Amino acid sequence: MKKINSSMTEGPLFRGIVLYTIPIILTNVLQLLFNAADLIVVGRFCGSISVGAVGATGSITNLIVNLFIGLSVGVGVAVAHAYGQRDWESVHRTVHTAIPLALVSGAILTFVGIAFSKQFLVLMDTPENVLELSSVYMKIYFGGIIFNMLYNFSASILRAVGDTKSPLIFLTIAGVINVILNIFFVTAFHMNVAGVALATTISQAISAVLVIRALIRRTDACHLMLSKMHFYTAQIKKIVLIGLPSGLNGALFSISNVMIQSSINSFGDIVIAGNAAAANIEGFIFVALNAVHQAAVNYTGQNLGAGKLDRVKKTLLFCLGFVGSMGIVLGVAAYTIAKPLLSIYITDSAEAIGYGITRMAYVCLPYFFCGIMDVTTGSLRGMGTSLVPMVISVLGVCGIRIGWIYTIFKEIHTLECLFVSYPVSWAITFLFQIGAFVIIYKSKKKKASAPLTE
Repeated sequence: MKKINSSMTEGPLFRGIVLYTIPIILTNVLQLLFNAADLIVVGRFCGSISVGAVGATGSITNLIVNLFIGLSVGVGVAVAHAYGQRDWESVHRTVHTAIPLALVSGAILTFVGIAFSKQFLVLMDTPENVLELSSVYMKIYFGGIIFNMLYNFSASILRAVGDTKSPLIFLTIAGVINVILNIFFVTAFHMNVAGVALATTISQAISAVLVIRALIRRTDACHLMLSKMHFYTAQIKKIVLIGLPSGLNGALFSISNVMIQSSINSFGDIVIAGNAAAANIEGFIFVALNAVHQAAVNYTGQNLGAGKLDRVKKTLLFCLGFVGSMGIVLGVAAYTIAKPLLSIYITDSAEAIGYGITRMAYVCLPYFFCGIMDVTTGSLRGMGTSLVPMVISVLGVCGIRIGWIYTIFKEIHTLECLFVSYPVSWAITFLFQIGAFVIIYKSKKKKASAPLTE
């Protein structure tokens, strides 16, 4: 058997966490470039209305997809725990449960996305002049969503055992192909948003094939044998117990974002375009910070499995300092050059760029609050506790934002008032999450030090 990667449970933590997160940051940025390339190409060749059409799909797409992406988090935690315990049979069974679960998840999403995309967009009050384009984009996107599921579930397995470089290589290849196909379909075939959606689907298929091939070629407990795929009861239970609350958390987050998007839609298509471009730029900050969240999940999971609780606490402290510092630097940097960044996406509306700058002032600058909130949530999930952070996040983030829309925003109907609900909800939720971590950590510490009884 291949020698295990012990860097998560041994050696200097901070150096290990930084080296672990760098490939994930680059991978996440490439994954986000799928959507960014869509927006940039349609913005330059088709105009701001097409930018708004693609942007209007983001929150509803995340709402539908996040429930199943949460299951991939459960896969990663289950693999990390078993790997830390050196339980190779559990690792094997989790891997061979995860892949068929990804296929089933993708099939469900394909049906829902194709059958109901237009109805979802209508419910969000999507303006008529972007509705048809948005519907076309969503149907093509969901037609290939199964590849997205396969990639995310498989990448979670690799990251759980310390391999963050392979997903980066695969997405680099797929990302380059995506950009080339975007330009080709839009300029040569004049396919507008349908072309960029098709390009994204093809590139995701390529990344899925590459990551599955990597699992097949492994020589350790993560080696995938397609003939051995099976839904193992114990593994599916653990994946669901950890992943379902995570998925519900993401889906409920998306509900609040859908409501905010609906509120933004009420301001018209120019505001939608500016908001879509700004949100895409902020997405690059988010994926950088989310890499630290993933490090917190997997480092916590492996060290808990190995019984090294002191490293669990140190992992959280290091990750909080890392993500907070990075969030401040990236937020300030992005806002400082907001206008030229937005001009990459929008070339025909100075007014739309102005609205994008407004959003970035209220959401981008304080984005570090989102980072420290997510890292704390990740540490809780890495300890195998997924229901508690879900409840706190639902009440904190979703509850505050929805309540904000129906109270404060109802009285002060401005974009500025709407956007400020983001940092307020992040900061309050973080305080409750860190309190939960202290309580649960002390409980596990006490249980670990308790004398064994006959």
